[in-house]
Amino acid sequence: MKKYICEPCGYEYDPEIGDPDNGIAPGTAFEDLPEDWVCPLCGLGKDVFVEA
Repeated sequence: MKKYICEPCGYEYDPEIGDPDNGIAPGTAFEDLPEDWVCPLCGLGKDVFVEA
């Protein structure tokens, strides 16, 4: 699965890890994240992420 990086802050979303602190299970592809999911570091939306 592809990783995605938040361009403003550098946070990397790794689908193998997910975002368990925010209810996103490991194995969740970036495309399958809820539309209202935000970067856990800076709070910006999915639209600022780019494919790593």
